[in-house]
Amino acid sequence: MDDITYPYTILFVEDEDMIRQNYVSYLKDYFQVVYEAQNAEDAFLIYKSKTPDIMIVDIHLPKMNGIELVRRIREKDYNTKVIMLTAFTDTKLLLDATSLQLTKYLVKPINRQELKDTLRLAINEIKSFTVTPNKNIALNDEYIWDIEIKELKYHNQIVELTYKEKSFLELLLSHKSRVFSHDEILEAVWGYDEIGTINSLKNLVKRLRKKLPEDTIVNLFNEGYKIKLQ
Repeated sequence: MDDITYPYTILFVEDEDMIRQNYVSYLKDYFQVVYEAQNAEDAFLIYKSKTPDIMIVDIHLPKMNGIELVRRIREKDYNTKVIMLTAFTDTKLLLDATSLQLTKYLVKPINRQELKDTLRLAINEIKSFTVTPNKNIALNDEYIWDIEIKELKYHNQIVELTYKEKSFLELLLSHKSRVFSHDEILEAVWGYDEIGTINSLKNLVKRLRKKLPEDTIVNLFNEGYKIKLQ
């Protein structure tokens, strides 16, 4: 690929240790963060906690195959880009995958050039078709979130937000259909150097709701929070 490090996270899911280790090592040359998993269950846990931008998933995995894994992800998320790997052209499995909006499927063994081209395609899709490349996200009642400068505006007037309020809102808007758990929010907003609590999160939400249209932040009991747009 190009001689740059891409600012995206990637998860490589493959049960064969040697193949996984080789490709994880290769991917680390081009991506800031690379996660790995040897089965679909571990991959789904990593997906839920890390929300990678791109996933490379082998179709044949123990316990749950790659299609079932991606199907679970697609219940709430069509932003994450998925590249599917298969050892042979299994027509039935590939037909099952047609509704999953894959970036591409690759038949193993995969040559590096083909993988490079497919990763470039996934990156172009991220830039063109997901939330992050757009300059603004329209909320309800003419509120606008400016992605580039991380500002909330109402009728072109800036709504003052604290750093944590911005971080929380940015997290919810990163995957508009997804429910973020309390632990995910505490980790993203408070990080490891500062201890966040459920009460501090509730207070943050209470303050932020006063600055947003009614019902923009939705609380799902015992699950977490999500954003509700127009």
